[in-house]
Amino acid sequence: MKNKICVVTGSRADYGLLYPLLKEIEGSNKFCLQLVVAGAHLSPQFGSTYKEIIKDGFKITARVPMLAAGDSEVAITRSVSSGLLKFADTFKSLKPKFVLLLGDRFEVLAAAIAAFLQRIPIVHLHGGELTEGLIDDAIRHNVTKMSFLHFVSMEAYRRRVIQLGESPDRVFTVGALGLDNIRTMPFSSRAELEKRLKMSFGSKSVMVTFHPVTLNDKKMVIKDFKEILEALNNFKDLTVIFTRPNADMNNRPITEMINAYVHEHPKSSYCFTSMGRTDYLSVLKIVDAVAGNSSSGIIEFPSFGKPTVDIGDRQRGRVKAKTVISCQSDSQEITRALKKALSDGFRQECRKFKNPYGDGHAAKRILKILTKYSDKTVDIKKRFYDLG
Repeated sequence: MKNKICVVTGSRADYGLLYPLLKEIEGSNKFCLQLVVAGAHLSPQFGSTYKEIIKDGFKITARVPMLAAGDSEVAITRSVSSGLLKFADTFKSLKPKFVLLLGDRFEVLAAAIAAFLQRIPIVHLHGGELTEGLIDDAIRHNVTKMSFLHFVSMEAYRRRVIQLGESPDRVFTVGALGLDNIRTMPFSSRAELEKRLKMSFGSKSVMVTFHPVTLNDKKMVIKDFKEILEALNNFKDLTVIFTRPNADMNNRPITEMINAYVHEHPKSSYCFTSMGRTDYLSVLKIVDAVAGNSSSGIIEFPSFGKPTVDIGDRQRGRVKAKTVISCQSDSQEITRALKKALSDGFRQECRKFKNPYGDGHAAKRILKILTKYSDKTVDIKKRFYDLG
């Protein structure tokens, strides 16, 4: 009899990363996949991305609509509260052997609390990382302390999870899941993308993804994004491809400013709520650089051997490849960083650099380790592991 493993996805971002592992679990003779879809996936405002999951051939086992109206701190708190109640009922009904969670978002926090209080062992991916500009940083470390098994993307993060008191024999370095997609993806061509997405890449292009820095207030979020738009105005022959922000606090002002910018620059800028996993990675393969503060620019994009302009404090603390240019949220700094990123010399250098986040075989490593626990009785009682 197969053991039930419940995987929770709350947004387009974590689903894209989880995809290769979902395929491995689905093909396993040890596990039965239960896929719980929550949060932004179920919201028309964020593209109703659950439809992509269905299109990819996965069966959605349960849905957890949890997003409260608005993007304020109170709205996010209400979303966590709603999610906690609904995840509690969902896990009670599904009775999985494991709940598998990726990352650090508020949907993950609600799912982790519900699973932990029901004594369901949690498998956590991408623990030990730092994003010092975000509330998510604390969420990630809290989920680590509630989790039983840990799959981290590099050895430096494994050491940090152990530093949090987790036993070394339950913390495994497997690489970043997003690189599995890049290794196996059947990419679309430039012509196919331009036709399907109704856009043109032009002679040079940059993808811009900027999410709210959740430890900053609304005024600071608006100011930071204005600095980015001001810098982009300094590049007359540059095609700008925006992806809209996640369902974080203060996401709406960014969306409104993107819409206004695209309206003012209709021939050289485009905006997408969600491209879908295949088109998103295919666009990344073609653009000359990415800019903003998304983890994708730090973890996945370096595998294409192209430059990332990492703006502000959102990703501060993460290990960064030599392809990443970090700068503050200042239009002059951003302009200098973009000029370097788009220069032929730096772009040529980037082709030589190696991505420190792995080799694109994380999913198989995770499933192999999980299989060892498939027939074991798991005791979630843990002792705090003291260094030294």
